[in-house]
Amino acid sequence: MQSLRILTLLPLLLAATGSGNAMAAKAVLAGGCFWCMEADFEKLPGVTDVVSGFTGGTLRDPTYNGNHEGHLEAVEITYDPQKVSYRELLDYYWRHIDPFDDGGQFCDRGPSYRAAIFVASAAERTIAEESKRQMAARFPKLTVVTPVLDATTFYPIKGEESYHQDYARNNPVRYQYYRWGCGRDRRLKELWGEKAGH
Repeated sequence: MQSLRILTLLPLLLAATGSGNAMAAKAVLAGGCFWCMEADFEKLPGVTDVVSGFTGGTLRDPTYNGNHEGHLEAVEITYDPQKVSYRELLDYYWRHIDPFDDGGQFCDRGPSYRAAIFVASAAERTIAEESKRQMAARFPKLTVVTPVLDATTFYPIKGEESYHQDYARNNPVRYQYYRWGCGRDRRLKELWGEKAGH
C-alpha cells in the first residue's frame, strides 16, 4: 500500500523538484511593443509560451484601449530551464531592446513602452543586476537605463482585446509593416551589428 502511494505521488514530487519534463519557469520582461517582444521570444529555443500583457503598476485589470496608467507593456515568458537558462533569456533580451532609451522603445514613446526586467526572486535579481553591469561595461560611453524591478501582478491581455495575443502570427503583413515603420530592427542593428536579434 505504501509503495502504491509513493508511485501515485511521484509525478507531483518530480514536478516540485524540477525533475523530469514537468519543470517550467516564468520570466516577465518589458521591451516596448509587446507584439514584437512576443514574436521575438517565441523564436528562442526552450521557450514554450509567450503571453502579452501589462505589469509594474498598481491599477487592477488594466486594458489596452482603456486605463493602463502606471503599467508597462510586457510579456510573460514560460521556458524550460533545462534548455535555456534565465541568464540566456536576459542575453537574448538585451539584443532585442534599446537599453539606453528611457522614454519608450523605438517609435513607441511614453511610460508604458519603457523597457524593464521584472525579477521574482533574489536569485533572479542577482543574475539580472550582473547582466546589466556587463551591458554597461560593453557600452561604457552610454548609460543603461533599463531598470531591474521587483515583479508585480502580470495582467494578460484578454477578452475583446485578445487580438493582441499572437498578433505577429495572426497578422503577419500588418505586423511586418508596423515593425519596419517603427525602426526597431534598424536601431537594433546599429547597437548590436550582426548579433542583433540573435
